[in-house]
Amino acid sequence: MNNKIKIQRAIRDVTQAQLAEAIGVSRQTINAMEKNKYVPSTVLALKLAKFFGIAVEELFELGEND
Repeated sequence: MNNKIKIQRAIRDVTQAQLAEAIGVSRQTINAMEKNKYVPSTVLALKLAKFFGIAVEELFELGEND
């Protein structure tokens, strides 16, 4: 699964640590998601989308192997 978390963070000038604190996860979790090494739960995906004010489908998309 591909995501645009890093892009959305850059647009809003938010650090990994700030995002992690806002949604209740560790900075390492944000880092792993940005590197596509961790697929978030539905609840976490919804929290991220809500934080950025966009639809889940705008933040995450299936890759060729998903």
